[in-house]
Amino acid sequence: MPFSELFDNEFKQRNRGHFSAIVRVAFADGKVSPEEKDFLDKLASRLEISEEEYTEILKNPLKYPINPPYLYSQRLERLYDLGRMIHVDHHLGDQQEVMLTRMGLALGFTPGNVNYIIRKALSLIDKKVDLDTFLFEMENMNK
Repeated sequence: MPFSELFDNEFKQRNRGHFSAIVRVAFADGKVSPEEKDFLDKLASRLEISEEEYTEILKNPLKYPINPPYLYSQRLERLYDLGRMIHVDHHLGDQQEVMLTRMGLALGFTPGNVNYIIRKALSLIDKKVDLDTFLFEMENMNK
């Protein structure tokens, strides 16, 4: 196996795990709304999830391991990516904050501060800040 395929395979595996975690969040209340389904369709495309993998993950999201971010900065990076995906065309409408809050909890943000973090994240994403600015603002929001 060529060296470059190791990174490609690891990247795809991480994306499948990431997508699987989001599917688990979407199914947490026992149903998936049409808006959430549209979001999952678009997310699968962006994460380069094949049709077969997509169907398989929807059937059994527990099959793929979740690679939860350990570091706070990594959680913020994933939040930034997810926030931008959710916010890019407002296809979740009023549900974007609810969905992102559920994902924030799944990423490991505490229930006591997740709403504050999500509101701040969405306000920064509204301003179309880059990742570095996002990380700086989020890490220093209490100062």
